[in-house]
Amino acid sequence: MAKKTADLQSAQKAQPTTTPERSLPSPGTASIGRIPILGVSPEVEGGRWPAKAFAGEIVPFRATAFREGHDLIGVRALLTSPAGAETTVVLDPGAPGTDSWEGEARLDEVGPWTYRILAFADEFATWHHNAEIKIDAGIDVELMYTMGAQLLQAASTESTRPAKERTYLGRLAKSLSSVKKGAERRAVLDDPELARIARERPFMGLRSTSAQRTIRVERTRAGFASWYEFFPRSEGARKLEDGSWVSGTFSTAAKRLPAVAAMGFDVVYLPPIHPIGQAFRKGPNNSLEAGPNDPGSPWAIGSADGGHDAIHPDLGTVEDFESFLRSAADLGLEVAIDLALQASPDHPWVTEHPEWFTTLPDGSIAYAENPPKKYQDIYPINFDNDPEGIRAEVLRIVRYWMSLGVRTFRVDNPHTKPVEFWEWLIGEVNSTDPDVVFLAEAFTRPAMMRALAKVGFQQGYSYFTWRNTREELEEFFTSISTETADYYRPNLFVNTPDILTEYLQFGGPAAFTIRAALAATAGGLWGVYSGFELFENVARPGSEENIDNEKYEYKVRDYAAAEAAGASLGLFIGTLNRVRREHPALGQLRNLRIHSSEDENILVYSKHVSAELSPTGASDTIIVVANVDPHSVRETVVHLDSTAFGVPHGTPFRVHDLVSDAVWQWGEDNYVKLDAFTTPVHILEVLED
Repeated sequence: MAKKTADLQSAQKAQPTTTPERSLPSPGTASIGRIPILGVSPEVEGGRWPAKAFAGEIVPFRATAFREGHDLIGVRALLTSPAGAETTVVLDPGAPGTDSWEGEARLDEVGPWTYRILAFADEFATWHHNAEIKIDAGIDVELMYTMGAQLLQAASTESTRPAKERTYLGRLAKSLSSVKKGAERRAVLDDPELARIARERPFMGLRSTSAQRTIRVERTRAGFASWYEFFPRSEGARKLEDGSWVSGTFSTAAKRLPAVAAMGFDVVYLPPIHPIGQAFRKGPNNSLEAGPNDPGSPWAIGSADGGHDAIHPDLGTVEDFESFLRSAADLGLEVAIDLALQASPDHPWVTEHPEWFTTLPDGSIAYAENPPKKYQDIYPINFDNDPEGIRAEVLRIVRYWMSLGVRTFRVDNPHTKPVEFWEWLIGEVNSTDPDVVFLAEAFTRPAMMRALAKVGFQQGYSYFTWRNTREELEEFFTSISTETADYYRPNLFVNTPDILTEYLQFGGPAAFTIRAALAATAGGLWGVYSGFELFENVARPGSEENIDNEKYEYKVRDYAAAEAAGASLGLFIGTLNRVRREHPALGQLRNLRIHSSEDENILVYSKHVSAELSPTGASDTIIVVANVDPHSVRETVVHLDSTAFGVPHGTPFRVHDLVSDAVWQWGEDNYVKLDAFTTPVHILEVLED
């Protein structure tokens, strides 16, 4: 059953009554309240941390509420915006017999919102329910009319109601009181205006409210953005006859920005741009021996040229970096940089602050390991040695880059640092600069990934990269859109310099097309590492890493030649990002609904925004049908619950494929044929006739 929703912009404040309001006690006390309210959401760990939303996000409010006996209740969410405006969202009954209530609101204002759930004895609904049954059955007819007349008459005297409404209620009360009016009396029960009044300003009896909860609404790009990653040193790099290289610079890298913008991306992410150490420098494919022309891993930060507050001299100067930022901004692109809290053996910290590292019994400093992987060129920081000094230095570094214009940081391996450190750092930064965004690059255990999100990370990498089958994707999409959506925003990167999955290695161009379509339509956030659009699919033997990994060497790509030869996914990626911008439904995460098909490889899901909550004022529905087997042609029937997007059961509707431009008439059961080699995905908009 499709949910009824209330537009936050037009919702009315709940009608106060003379009945005392009973607030639920603080956690740990005994009373449950006159009308029990349980299972309130959105919330995180009982309100320990604020729930999250982004400007323009449609947020579902839910609660379980009930009372003794058979009298009916109503439930509302009482919201207070950062500016102090108070509005109300109507919560409607959920699944029958569950006492669940739910409603939605679009939160547009950035800042901390607060809300409480109000549950009340709905005197009008109780009377109306009883009157319909009894009057039509000829039982207690006059009593029912008298009770209704008294209820409406009392409401007509409430000064908080508009004068026109009071007059209207008084007239209806007189109609109910007059035994001469016959059919007119009975018609009051079906009066649509009375129903509207009772919904917007209910007739409240007993009331209870939940404890207050907070929702932190962040800027839109915290929850809706398309990311593109590239190494600036590779853009414009060239190899000389003697085997040495001339590195790309911020100036040459800026020449790549128009093409990135043309593909519709919002954020350009740069791996570390700092000086790289010489000690234990890694060679091609992570080899232990580096030649004189090998640039080393950008994550081995620090040399005689400086550390985390310095720029690699091959890339240019601070002024060159600021010019790069301006070039990106002129194209509507934001630049994210890497915050990797680790050091090469040559980092100034190693000599200036040896206490910030772990010293082994033999006197050496411990390098980074993730057995069987070893990173001899990197020293991890020991956050238990001089924690105050480390905190002050990291905050200084972050604020330095912020002062140059950086507002987004991709944090490398945050799960190898204390969670409380991130809670402190993000809290400190966002307390003065709430627009700064932190992305957690953490592919690790679920508890850690979720904890990082709870304590403040605006975005996080996810398991999407390894979810490939229909069953895996259905479980994953359901989880991120429901179970963790109050605090965890997954950025659905399709690949990284370190991750080239078997699906991409052996799936051919179809696999790249499918993964891009799923990432761009299922989540509000998605990302691409350069080379993906060129179908780069050759891995280092026995690994999930690209052969000739760009982490350890320059990589020169001829994007124009690939596009001219039809060997680029760039145009399709541009279509995906354009569709994302044009369709409000794709800007949301919590609205994803799984549908079914008769083929185990055909994945079906929809996203819907009602006209009441859409920023355009028109409803928007997208249906995605994907063949997740990149090696086959699939024919099957897909089954849609059309009520999930506001179309009544049995009602036909037209769909427009935003990729092929075809138009079909669909219903709840539809034949599809998806050829992985030509058309692996339908992205359909539901047309309004």
